[in-house]
This record gives sequence, C-alpha cells and structure tokens, in this order.
Amino acid sequence: MVIGIFVSLGIDQPWWFGAVIGGTAMALLVLLDMLFARFSLRNFSHATFGLGIGLFCAWLVTRIGIFQLGVFQRMENLEDIRNVTEFLIYVSFAFFGVTFGLRSDRDQFAFIIPYVRFRRDGAEGEPLLLDTNIIIDGRILKVADTGFLSGPLVVPRFVLDELQRLTESGDSQKVIRGKRGLEVMEKLRGMTGVRLSIFEPEAWQKREDLSVDARLAHLARQLNARLLTNDEDLAKVARLRGITALSFNDLVIALQPQLNPGDELALNLLKPGKDRHQAVGYLADGTMIVVNQAVGLVGQTVDVVISSALPTSAGRLIFAELKAK
Repeated sequence: MVIGIFVSLGIDQPWWFGAVIGGTAMALLVLLDMLFARFSLRNFSHATFGLGIGLFCAWLVTRIGIFQLGVFQRMENLEDIRNVTEFLIYVSFAFFGVTFGLRSDRDQFAFIIPYVRFRRDGAEGEPLLLDTNIIIDGRILKVADTGFLSGPLVVPRFVLDELQRLTESGDSQKVIRGKRGLEVMEKLRGMTGVRLSIFEPEAWQKREDLSVDARLAHLARQLNARLLTNDEDLAKVARLRGITALSFNDLVIALQPQLNPGDELALNLLKPGKDRHQAVGYLADGTMIVVNQAVGLVGQTVDVVISSALPTSAGRLIFAELKAK
C-alpha cells in the first residue's frame, strides 16, 4: 500500500487510489498463498515439467501449417484468427500438461527419463523409510553402526506422533515402548555417518482415518524409498505394491548358520531334553540342538555331530549325537 501511494503521487493521482491498488494486490497475493498452501516443491517440479511438455506439443501443433490451406487463406482477418487460435492452443496444452504433471508420480517420470533415476540411485542410494516397530525394536542402532545400511534414514512425522501417543497412554507397556522408541531416535540422530531426516508429510497424510501402515506404504512409493519394518503384514502389502521391504527378522533367518548332517561343533548342554536320554543346548543365535544319549553331561561342553534337522513353525529343530572319541 505504501508503494502504491508513492506511485500514485508520482503520476499525479490521489494517494488513496494507490492505497487501494496496493491493498488489492496484497489481497491477491494472500489469496494465492492460501490456494498454494498444499503445493509442495515436488508438485512445482512436476507442474513445470508438464508445462514444458504441453508448450512443446502446442508448438508442434501450430507448426503443421494448417492455416496454409486454401479454406483459411480465403478468410478475412486471417492473421487475427490465427493469433487467437494459437493462443488458445498454447493455453489448452499448457493447462493439460500441468494437470497431467501433477497427477503423475515419480515412477512415471523415471519411465520418461530413465537415466535420471539410475544416476540418483547410484550416487546416494534409495532412502530407508522407518516404521514404528523397527524404531522400538532398537536393533537398528547396532545395524546402523556397522555401516551396512546404505542411503539416508527417513522417519515420517506421523511415526513420531505415534511414539508420542504411546508415551502418553495409560498402559505401562506402551509407555515403555514409546520411550524406548524416542530414545532410539535420539541416539540415531547423534550417530556419526548416519543421515537421519524427519519427513513432514502432506496434508492428506495427516488424516487420522488412514492407518499408519497405509500412509507408510504410499509414502514409500511416493519417495521411491525402501521400507524397513518388522511387521510382516506391512511388508507383504508393500511388496505387493512394488515397494522394496526390508525386515530384520528375514536378515536374522538368513544369517543363521546352516548346519548339515555330519557337521561338528562344541556345544554347552544346559538342560535335559523331552526324552530321558536327551540333553539340550543352544547356539548363539538361539537355535536349539537336541543331543541324544547326553542327559548325564548336562552342564558340560561337549563335541557333537549333527545327525538331522526338522523344520518346525518356530524354526529348525536340530538333532545331534555325541562325537565318538
């Protein structure tokens, strides 16, 4: 409004005229700010890309020489008609280009320009999106410290809100889980070599009627991120939607030692087995080994030979015999 007053006085107009013009301009800016409140930088880049494609298509259409036909050449005011028509073509193609750009996701842009995504992944790696369970689990601290996790770690704001709600619930077990999750977040932020960022979701992702799992799956697809979770149901849903889901449980199973019949090892026998002649020992990863004819050696470390292994719902049950001396 002050600028408008000075401009009005400079062109010999009443001061109130400039004040009105300045106030109107400011009202339009505030209105535009309200309209673009949900418009993110990602949306802007998509809209710009779509605008470029739309204008290019309009340029191609206006260059096909349709106005060179005889039916158009016989018209009066041909130049005016041509200018208006080209203007409408550019506006229409620009509008549809921006619309299609905003409706497209990142994977569709990667299909149009395939090498853009390849170079990005090779340079820094896809981000890892953490869910609530993997944070509360706590094992991510040791795994991240080893350097095996490539790419930045991303935690959505609604996951932190869920941890906060756990700490404020009346259930003592939930309070303990929530506090442990917040402590893990604090330690992750302080670790050297770990890039941790808090993602502020868009307005629709803050809706309480959507589950956290649904928002995580959509956000992982939107960010082209891998999902790190211990929730098997969430991992299955993510994989069905084409999202890479990583699980510490799968990693533990993959790293279990593959004991085959005939392998030898030293085993500490801790307790008697189900049958009278059996004794039970455990490997470092918790795998149970049942040793036949060893009940009298409970409390000792003995050499055993693996005889067989049976798959069970809880894992593999391994049987062994005492090594002959």
